[in-house]
Amino acid sequence: MRPNMPAWDLPLLKLINIEWSHPVLDYVMPAVSAIEAWIPLFVIAGLWVAWKGGRRGRFLLLGIGIAVGLGDGVVSKSLKESFGRVRPRDEVAGLVIRDLGLASPAFMRLFVAPQQRISEVRAELRGKSMPSSHTVNMFALATVVALSSRRWGWVLFTVAAAVAYSRVYNAAHWPSDIPISMGIGLLMGMLGHAFVVWALRKWPGQPLPSDA
Repeated sequence: MRPNMPAWDLPLLKLINIEWSHPVLDYVMPAVSAIEAWIPLFVIAGLWVAWKGGRRGRFLLLGIGIAVGLGDGVVSKSLKESFGRVRPRDEVAGLVIRDLGLASPAFMRLFVAPQQRISEVRAELRGKSMPSSHTVNMFALATVVALSSRRWGWVLFTVAAAVAYSRVYNAAHWPSDIPISMGIGLLMGMLGHAFVVWALRKWPGQPLPSDA
């Protein structure tokens, strides 16, 4: 492990990845982590919001797009290149790498038995660990929604927390990557919500009842 890493990173990683593992989690965590497999569900949810949510719902979707687009395409990408932190699965031997099996289309991976292999130190190390784009994106999404709907916000924050934990459980990220990634996601979500508020004021329409 590199000398600039926190002293607790590797011990906590091994606890989560090895000691706190369970056969049920060995399936659930890779499934939660495979966001690309859930894209059809996101599309259906987005269409439902655009249809049922009216003007406010469509601005909400735009706010989510802004938050996730900035978080993933600009902030995460730039920080990954700046930090250059190597993923634990590429730097530490003996971790359990968990992932879903391969299938096409991607959502069919949810119905394929998960795969496991033991990590080995790679000769060519790739610095893609800081921040966790999965965590940034999900916390950005959850924040935009939570600031408009507390009920759905709690649901999505629970999902976002599961995604963040899964990235460590699957040995894709260091534990210390997660708090920073959560903070970035929250900030991006606030920016997305600020757009929603601005858009609703810029193009006022019939107000909708608040969602308690």
